[in-house]
Amino acid sequence: MDKNYNLPVDAELFPEGCERCSLSKFMMWMAFVFVFFGWGLYAAYRVLAEGLGVTGLDDYFSFGLWITFDLAVIALGAGAFFSGLLRYILNIDPLKNIINLAVIIGFLCYSGAMLVLVLDIGQPLRAWFGYWHANVHSMLTEVIFCITCYCLVLIIEYVPLILENRQLNKNKLVHAVAHNFHVMMPLFAGIGAFLSTFHQGSLGGMYGVLFGRPYIYREGFFIWPWTFFLYVLSAVGSGPVFTVLVCTLMEKMTGRKLVSWEVKSLMGKIAGTMLMVYLIFKFADTYAWAYDLLPRQGLTFDQMFTSGWIYGKWMLWAELFYCGLVPAIILIVPALRNNPVLFYSAAILDCIGITINRYVMTVQALAIPVMPFDSWESYLPNWAEWGASVMIVAYAALVLSLSYRYLPIFPQEAELNRK
Repeated sequence: MDKNYNLPVDAELFPEGCERCSLSKFMMWMAFVFVFFGWGLYAAYRVLAEGLGVTGLDDYFSFGLWITFDLAVIALGAGAFFSGLLRYILNIDPLKNIINLAVIIGFLCYSGAMLVLVLDIGQPLRAWFGYWHANVHSMLTEVIFCITCYCLVLIIEYVPLILENRQLNKNKLVHAVAHNFHVMMPLFAGIGAFLSTFHQGSLGGMYGVLFGRPYIYREGFFIWPWTFFLYVLSAVGSGPVFTVLVCTLMEKMTGRKLVSWEVKSLMGKIAGTMLMVYLIFKFADTYAWAYDLLPRQGLTFDQMFTSGWIYGKWMLWAELFYCGLVPAIILIVPALRNNPVLFYSAAILDCIGITINRYVMTVQALAIPVMPFDSWESYLPNWAEWGASVMIVAYAALVLSLSYRYLPIFPQEAELNRK
């Protein structure tokens, strides 16, 4: 009787066998997150009401923080499609214990990216033009269709989790719908892998075809510039460990074990292997770019960088070595990977490296002078851009918090915390 008396008032909605904090403590946390979400909403309102003039974007930097943020979260959200491919298509069974979280993170990353794009396109009332008046010669057409369709796939994958809420699932119709969704999950995982692969690649291919931007222009492999494949490999090399980092953060905040170390280590091994594959091609790409492609354009490697710290060479070395090769080795070698401090450090460095890559491909590429009368330009995002970005992070925190409290995301949780 005393035990039941101490349960939160919404305890009947919790996943079976799992404990959660009191409702008042949960509401305080949600209120704290909503402060940041509200600031972001105000920033979004100002952008939509007054236009892009309230941001730090200009004629030189039409791509800035928002696109960097979009590309980074889309790459880090790749744990959804890649983990789904490994779990449902290649049937790697241990991933069943983290695939639900990967799907939610993927949904949040993709839906958040689309929300930011509504602000970034400048005239959101014409957002439908990209679908109805599609430019069939643009890689962005493939991106807009693939990212929209894959976001729908992620919604379809997320719906069964909602229907598995302990109270909702008591309804026979809801139970049957949720079960049938799970039966069809391999189909959606395959479709999602196909769509996400092509839009990840097309984001990279979009940069690779910009022959007027020597920092990012690349030659082709068949019909694609090879940046197409680099973007796919970099995404699958970082997405799985980002999922692990989110899971670990949730464990620290809740004080509960959610996923076993063996599953985390497996995700790290998968990410490390794919990261090493990516780095092999990335080193080859960098060498060919510096010693072949740039000289044929009458340019030098040093001209792509400034002597200052903002656009210096240090960022390239950080991306390739400190945030690339080092974490890849740690994640691949079992003795290093099974050290928690090294493992989490490598995962963080991996995610930072991919973010640096998206930053330099977006901002540094636009900052480099390409005409005789041009000079190096600097870009600084202002409060409106930061506010909108923070809004997406807060939105993700709100959805993750509600999902963790009321949905059976972690199959191992009850067993790992059994006293």
